Amino acid sequence: MNGTLTTALAATLLASGCATRNDAVAQAERMDQDRPGIAETKAIAEEGFIYGLPIVMNYAVMYEYAVDRNSGQFKAPFNQILNEARVFTYQDTAVITPNSDTPYSLVWLDLRAEPMVLSVPAVDKARYYSVMLNDGNTFNYGYIGSRATGNEAGDYLVVGPDWKGATPPGIRKVFRSGSMFSLAVYRTQLFNPEDMPKVVEVQSGYRVRPLSEYLGQAAPAAAPTIDFPKIDKEMVKTGFFDYLDFALQFAPAGPEEKEIRARLARIGVGAGKKFDFKELSLEHRMEVGFGMSDGHARVEQYLATGDKDINGWKVGSLFGDRAFYNGDWLKRAAAASGGIYGNDAAEAMYPMTRTLANGEPLDGGKHRYTLTFKPGQLPPVNSFWSVTMYDGKTQLLIKNPINRYLINSTMLPGMKKDADGSLTLYIQKNSPGASRKSNWLPAPNGPIYLVMRLYWPRSEVPSILPPGEGTWSPPAVVLVK
Repeated sequence: MNGTLTTALAATLLASGCATRNDAVAQAERMDQDRPGIAETKAIAEEGFIYGLPIVMNYAVMYEYAVDRNSGQFKAPFNQILNEARVFTYQDTAVITPNSDTPYSLVWLDLRAEPMVLSVPAVDKARYYSVMLNDGNTFNYGYIGSRATGNEAGDYLVVGPDWKGATPPGIRKVFRSGSMFSLAVYRTQLFNPEDMPKVVEVQSGYRVRPLSEYLGQAAPAAAPTIDFPKIDKEMVKTGFFDYLDFALQFAPAGPEEKEIRARLARIGVGAGKKFDFKELSLEHRMEVGFGMSDGHARVEQYLATGDKDINGWKVGSLFGDRAFYNGDWLKRAAAASGGIYGNDAAEAMYPMTRTLANGEPLDGGKHRYTLTFKPGQLPPVNSFWSVTMYDGKTQLLIKNPINRYLINSTMLPGMKKDADGSLTLYIQKNSPGASRKSNWLPAPNGPIYLVMRLYWPRSEVPSILPPGEGTWSPPAVVLVK
């Protein structure tokens, strides 16, 4: 989504020669009072870009993961679970700011024909796991797992927005998606590389099946086949509102969405529109580009200033369900742009930084840094914590000589403590030497982006909760002089 959206859009429009102020479309606009003027078009595009950014980003991931078998990131068809017996590396590029702590299991659910049953096995209480349910709006509408439902085995029903029916026997809980397509993200804790067979054993117990199969009944008629439009980063720049228009048909509007949906219909996007978005004149479409650019700038500004600054770290809560956002589309867009599919604060907190405490940008090509946790001041969690290194430009994991993308609490036994009992991490592009290698977090040769992950943060003192107001604070990154 980054880049000069306005320039890309303008170049495409001018090259197409698709409209002038004297063409039939422009003449019709002059006579059609339902069409917005130039200024209103720009305002709607800005607001619509902010509203639609997470929806389009989600569609792009769904297309790569569940539709396009040749995408290079394809996981599995709809309603089939994929278990990854590995953690994410620099080669995983479909999702920005990927989690490399926990092996993933993923399933994209098509809920149009019937609900799906998600079954989980009993998991040892010492092992954290979670199943996050995320709909096409990027709302986290439910959780299964250690914190939310416990580590006991159970069957859970996921239904579409319009499903009506009684809870079947044996189902522990029903979760309602706000869209017809939904993502279930499974995170299973890995203690160390030798623990992977145990993780695979847990993953083998994750089952996904249609409700009819669960009940031993005949399956209903299959849902209609969909011609999903191809999407990539370049196509999004010039076709953003076409993709939003496509995706909205699968997500009925909630009460807080009716106003923005009605405004989008004024520029030919979504239900209730009286003309196609492509019918806008050149000048109107140019204003759409300017509006998108302004919307993008607002999202970036929110990411820079929306959370509380604590020792250079941005600490806040950007992820949640429909009620959590309550129509705050800028917060939702910032959440997706910063790292789509993040957890609710109760499940995980994500302090993140690109700077020293004084605001100076972190740069692994120019400097070396340390991050020190004083005795008794490690991140307070019920499960585990980590510090992950990303390229500051791409927000992706970086290739490095020791294949280490993070340092987490399960690595503590093999790390060295300072004389006073503190734990110091060495953040730099080159090795700090054999005696400090266990504590080395390799940095890129350029801008640095660091993210802490606190899984199942403690609610009792000391705590990072409530977000931005807790009694525990992440320590500042320090420049080595």
